[in-house]
Amino acid sequence: MSAIMINGKILAAELNAAVTKKAHCLEVDHGITCCLAVILVGEDSASQIYVRNKSKQAIKAGIKPIDFKLPEGISELELISVINDLNRDANVHGILVQLPLPKQINSDNIQRFIDPNKDVDGFHPLNVGYLNTGRRNEGFIPCTPLGCITMLKQSLPDMRGKNAVIIGRSNIVGKPMSALLLQEDCTVTIAHSKSEALQAICKTADILVAAVGQPEIVRGSWIKPGATIIDVGINRLTKKNGQTSLVGDVAFEEAKHVARAITPVPGGVGPMTIVCLLANTVSAASLANNLPAPDWL
Repeated sequence: MSAIMINGKILAAELNAAVTKKAHCLEVDHGITCCLAVILVGEDSASQIYVRNKSKQAIKAGIKPIDFKLPEGISELELISVINDLNRDANVHGILVQLPLPKQINSDNIQRFIDPNKDVDGFHPLNVGYLNTGRRNEGFIPCTPLGCITMLKQSLPDMRGKNAVIIGRSNIVGKPMSALLLQEDCTVTIAHSKSEALQAICKTADILVAAVGQPEIVRGSWIKPGATIIDVGINRLTKKNGQTSLVGDVAFEEAKHVARAITPVPGGVGPMTIVCLLANTVSAASLANNLPAPDWL
């Protein structure tokens, strides 16, 4: 037995085509140019690469990117002032503050100052509340969980009654993922670093979402035969010869012989995340102009 590969590149290309088409329609039919503002604070190299990739993909999709590169030493009040200006700008539809932020800035505070109607990352408390009360169509879903649930719905259209286990309880992935799976009528367990008998918990999963940030922690022996696995982890390992490789939180070579379907790393969840950000931006532009938002799910 060898698992079906859930190809994030193909699914991301399909969603990107739909996003591009909708952005084009807004431009041609309504004179609306979708606009995404991305704020990068400091010189973190990984963040710089990520922001560049976002901007390139936005342009290809017909979305205007505006990048703000702010100094490492900026104060929290100065950053909030930039956000407030963007909140007031009717031509800006989405605002994203790239994480991590410097130590002098409280990330949770910053998220609260973004207009929830422009919070395309889905981290504002109002959007979190919408998602967790079953009103996900009224707000924005965080991009990585949105990508994960999209992939699951493609691979496993009927999730009703399935046992779903999420490893990781972050506000970015684990918690919003649990809300999305509950809305699909799954029985959901959130496991984490303090969970006892983690292997036994994973073994119960018809759906396993690994988002803990530990390379290959989930072994093939942890997986229920026929399970569907979404591997959110992306970890860089250095080999003895000095070369590096990317691996997920799941031991892929072991898991693929047990699971029914699995996302690879790289090429799984990663490509979906940026496209879901663009989808949220197009939705924000639609709603800001009293037009119905697309149902990407």
